[in-house]
Amino acid sequence: MNTHHTHSDLHSEQGARPGEHPGRAADPVIKVRDLAWLEFEKPDLAGAEVFAHAFGFTTSYKDNVEVHLRGTVAGTPAVIVRRGARSRFTGPAFLAADDRDLLRLADRVGAAVSALPEHLGGATVDTIDPSGARVRVVAGCHELPTLASQAPLVVNAGAETRRTNATQRPARVPAQVERLGHVVLQSTRYREALDWYLRHLGLIVSDFLYYEGQRHKGPTMSFIRCDRGSEPVDHHTLAMTLGPRTRYVHSAYQVADLDALAAGGEYLLDAGYHRSWGIGRHIQGSQIFDYWRDDKGFLVEHFTDGDRFDNTLEPGWAPMTASGLAQWGPPASADFLGIRPGREALGEARSILSALRRSDNEFDITRLRGLLKVANS
Repeated sequence: MNTHHTHSDLHSEQGARPGEHPGRAADPVIKVRDLAWLEFEKPDLAGAEVFAHAFGFTTSYKDNVEVHLRGTVAGTPAVIVRRGARSRFTGPAFLAADDRDLLRLADRVGAAVSALPEHLGGATVDTIDPSGARVRVVAGCHELPTLASQAPLVVNAGAETRRTNATQRPARVPAQVERLGHVVLQSTRYREALDWYLRHLGLIVSDFLYYEGQRHKGPTMSFIRCDRGSEPVDHHTLAMTLGPRTRYVHSAYQVADLDALAAGGEYLLDAGYHRSWGIGRHIQGSQIFDYWRDDKGFLVEHFTDGDRFDNTLEPGWAPMTASGLAQWGPPASADFLGIRPGREALGEARSILSALRRSDNEFDITRLRGLLKVANS
């Protein structure tokens, strides 16, 4: 039996029905420009840096308590790892347009504007989303200069000949990370958290997913982009999904092209790291992807060739299915879906039981049935 997705529900072909979520706030407090960086804690900074270099990051700063990892594009570091007693994701930092936006946001959420450390520069407003996750919004940070990066290969495509009397020999080296692309977060209070990000940070939804047979109950996942008006931006900077606990799912980092991604993957395999899922091409966002586990088991993605939308495109709607996660590539792995036997799957199972006993979240028995259908689709 053919279980492959028919792809009849791609973004442009299924819009919202009357009364469904509009995917944006009418009058947001501010409009963030991008993700600035992600913050983690790990007990072994040296081990974190070893993986980071194999994955394609460059160290931009380190001392006894933290290490900053950057891509080749000018801007802030992409990842900050601080020494901690256990490995955990501590939250995202979004980039505001300027200090006035920080003041406006601080006033709305009842927080203070505080200075960041000198090696970062600038200021931050630290607040908490409805899931209980810490969110930073920063402005005025020092800008790291552009670094030399991998050039995309010159490709002969179809009848077009762009390369003559020259061969292709991409080196099996780390795929140089260019920049941070997006982070995916799971929440027990998905709808409330979604509305908070749209209202406070001015983000807008590119695509909604819903559990099959439950569209009337509303979406359970959203791919969310920044609103820079007519300037095209990544299809999603933040993605959010409903689940039995609030947690980090994965983060994604852009590389030059498919060859950089694939050769970099071979380098990671040779170094003994675990590929979670890939190589393939997603539907929502269209990017070519390759997912890996880092030194502490966090899921991280290399991607290239993602969609770019301006603010005129309305949200697409599609059912959430495991087979519908990719246009081509191997089936989504049990590891990627979080159902491979092990610590993560056990933690999720315990969280399901806990969430079903509580009334202060959106994850109920109906949503559990929908989630189980996704894993088996």
